[in-house]
Amino acid sequence: MAATTGSLPSGLAICVTLPDLLYLPELVTGGLVWILVASTHVEPPNPLAWVMFVSVFCFVMTLLWVILFIAGCHRNASAWAAADFAYHAIAALFYLSAGVDLAFITFLMQPGDFRLYQIDIAAVVFAFTATLLYFIHAVLSSLRWKHF
Repeated sequence: MAATTGSLPSGLAICVTLPDLLYLPELVTGGLVWILVASTHVEPPNPLAWVMFVSVFCFVMTLLWVILFIAGCHRNASAWAAADFAYHAIAALFYLSAGVDLAFITFLMQPGDFRLYQIDIAAVVFAFTATLLYFIHAVLSSLRWKHF
């Protein structure tokens, strides 16, 4: 599967081209971070606000981005390629900061309730997985943008 050059895919073509193939794993891992963090109890709850913001924001924006690409709303391909790179680079940076924050909170947490501790560890793993996916998408998007 090669990245497209000269034009951006639309419709179901985003399901077979790189970096657009990464949208589904980004949505799944981001949704899992959102669900896992929402299912835990941390005192005080404020430190996880950033993690929740990042997971919800990136999930919604990625879903909107997918819908726009499927609908073929990208007329000026060069500008959309640049915006695709910018969004995924920002999302990778956001998820990196949220993953570090979540890992630090989990590290400080006393594993009194081992089930909640395991949920937090899973959320940390998925946060860093989402970071990696968004970073790879940003790199591949920058290469695609370079070809315009």
